Amino acid sequence: MKRLVIMTVGKTHSGKTTFAKALEKELLNSVVIDQDNHAEFLHEHYQSLLPKQGSNTIKYAITQAIVHHAVHETNCHMILCNSNRNRNGRLKLINYYQSKGFTCILVNFEIPDHVLKERITKSERSTSILRVAATFDEVLFRQQVETKEGDILTPAGDEAEHLFVIKKQEDVESVIRKIVDTAF
Repeated sequence: MKRLVIMTVGKTHSGKTTFAKALEKELLNSVVIDQDNHAEFLHEHYQSLLPKQGSNTIKYAITQAIVHHAVHETNCHMILCNSNRNRNGRLKLINYYQSKGFTCILVNFEIPDHVLKERITKSERSTSILRVAATFDEVLFRQQVETKEGDILTPAGDEAEHLFVIKKQEDVESVIRKIVDTAF
């Protein structure tokens, strides 16, 4: 069986988690790996272990343990529901998964910033997962600055075996269909 790894790429509130959950329902034998869940778990149960500054190494260690288990102990397709906006980081992940025999798929969320601002305004999502910023507005502002400064590159078609783009809600279902078809 061909195993897939699907990586979401996008700014805060672009729909990555909603998409990942919908895909998981349609793509048999798949699992969503979402670092926001790991951050929330740490915040709720191990807040004293969270670093006050610098990299959140404990969150990354939890994610790595879950990924390692999913890769080596299951035959699940993996849906990585993170922002994955840094090209070098994406390429490292893609190389890792390809070396393990996975077919890599990128799903890039190109949702306009004004739509993201509106979603943030209406959001009831807990800010407990945030460590550096106090609000999702701050997260979006930081992501906008990163994009303008060129630190973040839009995924290119040559990064993975497949690249799908979601620009509006209506694109979600067709992208899910294409991914499910790719699995077979």
